[in-house]
Amino acid sequence: MDSLSVKRTDTQVMVNEFIRSVYNWMGIGLAATGFVAYYVSSNEEIFKAVFSMRWLFFISELALVFILASRIHKLKSSTATFLFLLYSILNGATLSIIFIIYTMSSIASTFFICAGTFITFSIYGWTTKRDLTGLGQFMFMGLIGIIIASVVNIFLKNSGLMMIISYIGVFIFVGLTAYDTQYIKNMALTQPADLDAGAVRKGAIIGALKLYLDFILMFQYLLMIFGGGRD
Repeated sequence: MDSLSVKRTDTQVMVNEFIRSVYNWMGIGLAATGFVAYYVSSNEEIFKAVFSMRWLFFISELALVFILASRIHKLKSSTATFLFLLYSILNGATLSIIFIIYTMSSIASTFFICAGTFITFSIYGWTTKRDLTGLGQFMFMGLIGIIIASVVNIFLKNSGLMMIISYIGVFIFVGLTAYDTQYIKNMALTQPADLDAGAVRKGAIIGALKLYLDFILMFQYLLMIFGGGRD
C-alpha cells in the first residue's frame, strides 16, 4: 500500500472515530435527559421542587449552553464533558412535565417520529454536495423569530399561535439538523491529524450538543402537535 493510500485510510479512521464520538455523546445526553425526566415525574416531591424553581433551571441551562458554545476551547475536556452531562440532567428535570401533561403512548410515538425525521435529515446533511451554510443562517433567523413569538405568546396564551409556532419550529430544526450534521462532517474532515485527544473530545462534545439540541427541540415541537393529553 502506497503512502497516499495509508494517509487516506488514517484520515478515514480519524473521521469515523470523531463522528462516532459525537453520536455516542449525543446518545448519552439523550439517555440522561430521558431517565431524569421520567424519574422526576415519578416523584411528586422532587417534581414540585423542580417546578417551583423552573426559572432557575431554565436560566442555568441557558448559561451552560452559552459557556459550552463560547468557551469550549478554553475549557478542559473533562470540564466540557461534565457541563454537557449537567445540562442534559437539568434539561431532563425541566422536561419531566411532559410525563405529566402527555400520555406515555403519545410520548413514545412522537419520539419515534422525531428519531426517524432526525436520522433522515442527518443522513441528508452528511451526503448532500450542496453547501448548507445559507440554509443554516436562514434557519437561525427563523429560530430567533419563534423565540420572540413564544415569549409574546406567554402573555397572549393563544393556542392557535402556539400551534403555528410548533409547525414552524419543526421545520426549523429539521433544517438545522441537516446543517449541523454537515458542519460536524466538515469539522471531522478538517481537524489536524496531530490534534490531541482533549481537543478532539471537546470538538465531539460541541458537536453532540448541537445535535442534542436539534433533537430535543424538534421532539418538543412535535409533541405539541401530535401529543395526546392525559384525561
